[in-house]
Amino acid sequence: TSVRSMRAICAALRGRTPLPPLLQGDSPKLMLLRRFRAEKNAVLVATMSFWEGVDVPGDALRLVVIDKIPFAVPTDPVVAARTAAIEAAGHNPFTAYSVPQAAITLKQGFGRLIRTRDDRGIVAILDRRIRTRGYGKTLLESLPPARRTDDLATVASFWAEITAARS
Repeated sequence: TSVRSMRAICAALRGRTPLPPLLQGDSPKLMLLRRFRAEKNAVLVATMSFWEGVDVPGDALRLVVIDKIPFAVPTDPVVAARTAAIEAAGHNPFTAYSVPQAAITLKQGFGRLIRTRDDRGIVAILDRRIRTRGYGKTLLESLPPARRTDDLATVASFWAEITAARS
């Protein structure tokens, strides 16, 4: 969600993945995507802004990690104007605007993974608010049907299954 987080995650992954991670901004977007699709076991670290127009069907993309719920930046002038108008109309801008917008963005992120009927993988939403806040249920219900778990053993088992099927 932020460039600082993106760089920190990329630095933490260096030396822990078979190939050096690809980082948004190190090369033009189309070059990064071409390398990501071509290389086996590539890791691409990018911010939410990278999602637009990305289409990577098949085995090249098997894991999408979302570190934070993608709420719109409240200081963005358009967001501020919309939330002010909602508040002026007597409504709660968080529930009337921020949560629905985050739901749309999460759905788009989820859509990066499942592009064809045969695609399989994991969407990991790491923000605990998805489970601990009341709006988390709304966000999860906005996603396409999928098996859900917060058990790492279940995730590891599924990961082993989809990576073995690829070999």
